[in-house]
Amino acid sequence: MSHAWKVSAVLGAVLSVGCGEEEGPEPQLAPAYEWRLPAGFPEPFVPEDNPMSEAKVDLGRHLFHDVRLSGNGTLACASCHEQARAFSDGKATPVGSTGHHVPRNAPGLANVAYLGTYTWANPLLETLEAQALVPLFNEVPTELGLAPRLDEVLGRLREDARYPELFRAAFPEEAEPIGKDAIVKALASFQRTLLSGSSPYDRYLQGDITAMTPSAKRGMELFFGETAECYHCHSGPHLSNSFRAKGSVLSGRQFFNTGLYNLDGQGAYPPDNPGLFEFSGKASDQGRFRVPPLRNVALTAPYMHDGSIATLEAVIDHYTSGGRNVTEGPFIGDGRTNPNKDPLVRPFELTAAERADLIAFLESLTDTAFIQDPRFSNPWQ
Repeated sequence: MSHAWKVSAVLGAVLSVGCGEEEGPEPQLAPAYEWRLPAGFPEPFVPEDNPMSEAKVDLGRHLFHDVRLSGNGTLACASCHEQARAFSDGKATPVGSTGHHVPRNAPGLANVAYLGTYTWANPLLETLEAQALVPLFNEVPTELGLAPRLDEVLGRLREDARYPELFRAAFPEEAEPIGKDAIVKALASFQRTLLSGSSPYDRYLQGDITAMTPSAKRGMELFFGETAECYHCHSGPHLSNSFRAKGSVLSGRQFFNTGLYNLDGQGAYPPDNPGLFEFSGKASDQGRFRVPPLRNVALTAPYMHDGSIATLEAVIDHYTSGGRNVTEGPFIGDGRTNPNKDPLVRPFELTAAERADLIAFLESLTDTAFIQDPRFSNPWQ
């Protein structure tokens, strides 16, 4: 199947004649955004108040890679979302611009346009626009730290030689386009273009039977079979059951406890990372998090919401054990007996060869074209 393009023709100016006199041309409509969708991918959902445009995407790319977007000018979005790591950062958890510890792992951003909710456990953030407000303006913990210094940041952008023109092109209807709302919309627009669909796995699905190794193919059978049963949660085009596309109905929020912790024998998780419980207050929601997509997963270590599992091999150990028994440190407890653990997380056995095959399949999800695509790279270099 060839790459699917969503293209609309540009409507030309229309001249009308009335009362024997020729009137001026009507305003030319802006061209529809041309999605460069991987084969078989649906068009992403886009909020009505932030239609896509090339100018917004270009502005968002500049902002995403610019440390001047942080309050103290030391951290960019790209500092925690590096293209070479599929837009993750290789750390257990990030450190914000002011040195604050951020308790949750910085996830990769491949195909983030298709998620139904954003961040690890917030059921209220349904758009990339809403999500962007968290790292930009959150104060506990501070990430980019714009809240007390927004005017200062906007001043930096206005003084730059390039930004005034970029903002005017992206938001031509605004008298003063450089502002908070424009920053948020441009960042969201850029992130919607981070589409990954050229991995060996994708090419195999498109008919290239040589794209995956025999080991990876056997691992795929395990992944989607009844032994490992990974597919129950890691399903759909980007291997997460959190999904939304243009025209789709937003499904019920799905968050799961995988038995990482059990501090008190009754299901408690570390107090700075309680999962969905932080929003619901329900004891049964302790430790429930959104299922992460698996595109480029071999590049996004360490794993889990708090980066507490270092390798894919250790992730497989966790699931074959039916959870994790923490025997030392501040979070001692047997997650395997966590009463809130999803029943699908149960012990099962794999041979050494099967483990290697499952790893080979997960590695086949790596899209080298995505991490090298110049459309996503740092425009300031």
